Amino acid sequence: MRKVTAHLFSSADGVVESPNLFQFDRFGPEEGEAMGKALARVTDVILGRTIYDEWSGYFAGNDEDFGAFINPVAKHVASRTLQDPLEWNNSTVIGADLLDFVRELKHGEGGEISVNGISVIRQLLDAGLLDTLTLTVHPVLVGQGRRLFDELAEPFRLDLVDSQITSVGNAMLTYAKHA
Repeated sequence: MRKVTAHLFSSADGVVESPNLFQFDRFGPEEGEAMGKALARVTDVILGRTIYDEWSGYFAGNDEDFGAFINPVAKHVASRTLQDPLEWNNSTVIGADLLDFVRELKHGEGGEISVNGISVIRQLLDAGLLDTLTLTVHPVLVGQGRRLFDELAEPFRLDLVDSQITSVGNAMLTYAKHA
């Protein structure tokens, strides 16, 4: 069965929204190496509508760095407002229930499935469909912004399966759902 994974950049006070505003001076070689290894295993990406809008506007046609990965990969967009055909290449709207779609995708062929978008990650956590969650915690307090864990239906126990403190002072923490 395929793994469903998510990786978020977080402030020390739990803000995961707009990490570009607080991570710019704290992205080192270990973070880049970890992302490269993780992306090499991914064949499908699930995006929420908001992150689809942000990324398609920036990465479409930009094949440098992350664009070289995200442009050709299969992108599945969870949205109630967007309709196919989507303009960004290899992007389709998830036409079914998100949870049913992910369950079916997990049983299909391919590599890992990467999930991006705060609300989509929350839904998959709640449903027990997210296999691993990596948080790169930056040593900064942001104060305002969306947090990943504000709206879980009930406590959700995780097991720490990997950790690393990087040369720029970030904590990269990978959790799996508790067995």
